[in-house]
Amino acid sequence: MDFVEQLKSSVDIVNVIGEYVKLRRSGANRYMGLCPFHSEKTPSFTVHVVHQFYKCFSCGAGGDVVKFVMEKEGLSFYEALKSMSERYGVPMPKRSQYADEDSKLRGALLAMHDLAEENFRANLQSQAGEAARGYIAKRGLAPETVEQFGLGYSLYSGRALVRLFEQRGFPVTQMEESGLVGKREDGSLYDRFRNRLMFPIHNESGKIIAFGGRALSAEDEPKYLNSPKTPLYVKTKVLYNLHRAKETVRKEDRVILVEGYMDAIGVTAAGFRNVVASCGTALTTDQVQAVKRHSHRIAVNFDPDAPGANASERSIDLLLAEGMQVRIVELDGGLDPDEYCKERGAAAYQERVDGAKGYFYWLADRARAQHDMRTSEGKVAVLNFLLPKVQSITDQLERMTIAGDVAGYIGVDRGMVLDHFRKAVSERSEKAIERPQSPLRHDERMLLIALLTDAELRAEMIGPLRSLQTIGLLPSRRIFQAIFALEDAGGRVGFDEVNGRLEEADQSLLAETVLNEEREISREEVAAALESMQRSEQQNLRTQLKTRIRELDRAGKFDEAMRLALELQGLERAAPGWRRGGRA
Repeated sequence: MDFVEQLKSSVDIVNVIGEYVKLRRSGANRYMGLCPFHSEKTPSFTVHVVHQFYKCFSCGAGGDVVKFVMEKEGLSFYEALKSMSERYGVPMPKRSQYADEDSKLRGALLAMHDLAEENFRANLQSQAGEAARGYIAKRGLAPETVEQFGLGYSLYSGRALVRLFEQRGFPVTQMEESGLVGKREDGSLYDRFRNRLMFPIHNESGKIIAFGGRALSAEDEPKYLNSPKTPLYVKTKVLYNLHRAKETVRKEDRVILVEGYMDAIGVTAAGFRNVVASCGTALTTDQVQAVKRHSHRIAVNFDPDAPGANASERSIDLLLAEGMQVRIVELDGGLDPDEYCKERGAAAYQERVDGAKGYFYWLADRARAQHDMRTSEGKVAVLNFLLPKVQSITDQLERMTIAGDVAGYIGVDRGMVLDHFRKAVSERSEKAIERPQSPLRHDERMLLIALLTDAELRAEMIGPLRSLQTIGLLPSRRIFQAIFALEDAGGRVGFDEVNGRLEEADQSLLAETVLNEEREISREEVAAALESMQRSEQQNLRTQLKTRIRELDRAGKFDEAMRLALELQGLERAAPGWRRGGRA
């Protein structure tokens, strides 16, 4: 068996995709979830167990498990094979024909990041790392937490990594591509991170793809320095700690979002395993979509100072636009999440998270603090501030419920607010994504499903089907032809193999036909479908004969017309139901 086929047969596509997307069963052989490749609020992403294939019926993304890993992780074909072979214990051939230049570059960059982490961790334990260890002690991090998160220290000298990479034979171009090394105008190389506490940043599958470094000297700016954009890392797409948190996020159906590395580490160390941070950047749509695949419920716990509150407010619009259920965690005493867990304890923090306000109450409190609620002008100002936020809620029932709650909370007439929203609803179009209806006839669809799922039925049917001219007239004719060709070649006839022989339009037709079927097809249904197709064949032949007879009559070729008329009569006598039609 080819290595790629061996690998795909050794893994379950539902389990692999389930690490990135929250899937729910929607049939005997199907799972559905929110598409990880575009923003959507209604699930249109299907994973089929039998065919080991995924398809989004909204954006069109589809493929096998290898393609999913490639697309989701941004890997080349070779890298995806290598990653999966290592993870699932399927040995990869030593000499692989799948490698390419991009794969080799990314492999080198990943190796450089692993080497850098080892170096930083060793530095932390050395004499040079005394200041970094002092900062860690001041922040109250236990040794096991430091080990778990791979914290390290970058030397002040500024060429430690350069020398290490040179010793390992990495070329200058790869060093620059890594984001770990910079180049001066005179061409000399230097370490980008110097005299900083280092935080490795991972992709969702757990590979180190970047670093964040906290300055240990007051004169070093910026306070936090992230890796630049590289072939491995785009900071607006990555959430810190998601690779550790995602399993618990799915299990608890809630994610806690904090601002920085130390908050994520401190809250996790306190026992909360569903914490992520936004890597030192304002929250982005890509980051929200990354976490939304695991849960729609989010508790935002940014720092309690003014910048943190402003960041929380900015994030609300983005979170609502992506259909998230948002609550805001407020901590007293001016403490950030890490400090709160250490000073007040995990139970107190749990109480704050469980009692987090709905975002509209939090927003209302912020607005009320800025206006005189004893006046009608103040109430109207607060209402005008809140209405656009509530209007952005995609679910109509939730929107109307919250609108009523907002009215009561700020002391304005509930009926007036609801009337405003009813008018807005009538003016906006809310079109749910509808699952496409198959353009194929019922018998056509049944036969395709049987050919692709039952080898015994395929062996029985493929001969009779080949002889039918009707097949060449069907919308699915190229799919049937691909199946016939695979059968002739003696290869495996499965969804993936057939899909690989088709153009994009026919691939979509195949997916809509086969992946949407939620039940098992019985032998009786298949037999009825074949009979139906054979009846269509007879009808088509009769229609063709009648047309040809008329043409011959008009041309005066009466003998040939008579011969075809007798042939037509024989076909009509043989047609099912002929005697019931009353003809002699």
